[in-house]
Amino acid sequence: MWPDRKFLDLAGVDLPVIQAPMAGANGSAMAIQVCKAGGLGSLPCAVLNAKEVRSEIQVIRQHVSGPLNVNFFCHADPESNPDQDAAWKQRLAIYYDEYGLDASVATPSVRRSPFNSEMCEIVEEYKPEVVSFHFGLPQSALVQRVKKAGCLILSSATTVDEAHWLEQHGCDAIIAQGYEAGGHRGMFITKDINAQPGTLALVPQVVDAVDVPVIAAGGIADGRGIAAAFALGASAVQVGTAYLFTPQSLISDLHRAALHSARDDQTMLTNVFSGKPARSIVNRVMREVGPLSDKAPAFPTAGSALAALKVQAEALSKADFSSLWSGQAASLCHETSAFDLTRKLADDTRRCLETLASNLQD
Repeated sequence: MWPDRKFLDLAGVDLPVIQAPMAGANGSAMAIQVCKAGGLGSLPCAVLNAKEVRSEIQVIRQHVSGPLNVNFFCHADPESNPDQDAAWKQRLAIYYDEYGLDASVATPSVRRSPFNSEMCEIVEEYKPEVVSFHFGLPQSALVQRVKKAGCLILSSATTVDEAHWLEQHGCDAIIAQGYEAGGHRGMFITKDINAQPGTLALVPQVVDAVDVPVIAAGGIADGRGIAAAFALGASAVQVGTAYLFTPQSLISDLHRAALHSARDDQTMLTNVFSGKPARSIVNRVMREVGPLSDKAPAFPTAGSALAALKVQAEALSKADFSSLWSGQAASLCHETSAFDLTRKLADDTRRCLETLASNLQD
């Protein structure tokens, strides 16, 4: 049925659909529904502590026993830089004044924990079938511990060079993340987002460059996109934005409303919310401060100074300071459950592939 079964056979899943792990936007409920539908559900752990990760995995295992993807960030924690933090606060001072906030009050830290020995112990304890990473890979010793636990390792590449590096350092499959993708770029070798290729150009070049299965990501929201990914040589896809429309998504009502009205030209890459480039629906702070600002502190600390502004604005039903993560294909998405979406993506892909095969025969 599927043109390429390399990833399906490797991971033991029925459908070539991976639900993207979206930190803060999905938890166990979405992963459960995707797994039940036959896809690969994902649990993002970057904003969870060890107790929360254990609890979420336990909830998932109570409902499904099939393959599960547990995802971690593997960035390096930045060194303290009070001068840059102060400059960033000063850049935002006009908004603090507008909302009657005291800019001198210390801002809360934003939790984005990189994969470490404590999290690795959880992986060794629960042995999820797949462990995926964003921003490269963790230290070699941790990678080896994950492999010894029997888990497959995935990570995102935004260039062929990154794909080569990931394969050489232990990845069992590579997510080729195109420019169109929502949320954070997985980039870890290059820092030039202007040089990042789109999915259509990136996927076949990564397929030609590596021997492990390749998963296409970025701008894929329906069966046509998945069929195209297969034509490019991918053996599965990772879908994110479409799952934000499901009731299992944890996003705010403001974010959901923005997604429903988003067009193809209404997203940009920005670093103002975290310090790393990520694709979001354009809002006020992106227009006026960014979308890319050289004053934004290193990831993940940039968001700290925006936290109080976000709370005040959202209380007034404004998303002026909220990250509205979205890929470029939001207008192709519709409200449905994560279970039904997974099945629909697969069914629509089958029909597309059958139509293509029939047309070729004619």
